[in-house]
Amino acid sequence: MQSTLLSLFSQIADRRRGQGQMYPQAPILLFTVLAMLAGARSYRQVHAFIRTHLDRLNAAFGVSVRKAPAYTTVRFILHGLDGAQVERVFRQHAAALPATVAEQGAELVCVAIDGKTLRGSFDAFHDRKAAHVLSAFASDGQIILGHLAIAEKSNEIPAAQDMIATLGLSGCLFTLDAMHAQKNICRGPGHGKPPVGPTER
Repeated sequence: MQSTLLSLFSQIADRRRGQGQMYPQAPILLFTVLAMLAGARSYRQVHAFIRTHLDRLNAAFGVSVRKAPAYTTVRFILHGLDGAQVERVFRQHAAALPATVAEQGAELVCVAIDGKTLRGSFDAFHDRKAAHVLSAFASDGQIILGHLAIAEKSNEIPAAQDMIATLGLSGCLFTLDAMHAQKNICRGPGHGKPPVGPTER
């Protein structure tokens, strides 16, 4: 049975002190995701979305959040999350979705891996470069399967290999940019025959 996103969010550790907590973490995470899907691009907009739709959200997901958290509370909750745990939960949720697509007669056959620089992530004050994130997108099911932050002193090539390995998929065609079409990548160490190499998009 596929776990709901709310139950998966409940698996993420809550680092806040128990004393004085007014808002459960899992529903606020779910409401934040829905707010962003609805176009929210700031903590204030997330707060406005939750405030406007709180009654409907409580009824739809069987929770009882009394009032919308202030935007500062939303920010505090999100900043306290463990990124690795969030990604694990995200991948667990995404991995269950292709099965639903397959039941409707479609199969997951093509996964596009590409890196993007996150707009607004550059921080000159703290001398921090813009964040670069690699994503795996199942084009047949229109599903993002996972993300991987690329280390500042690394690049997309080793990150893509890590992404493919950790996704644990088989029988799929992976498409990547031309930079990945290198002999030492196509023929991994210890392999007698090279697998199908990257496809230039």
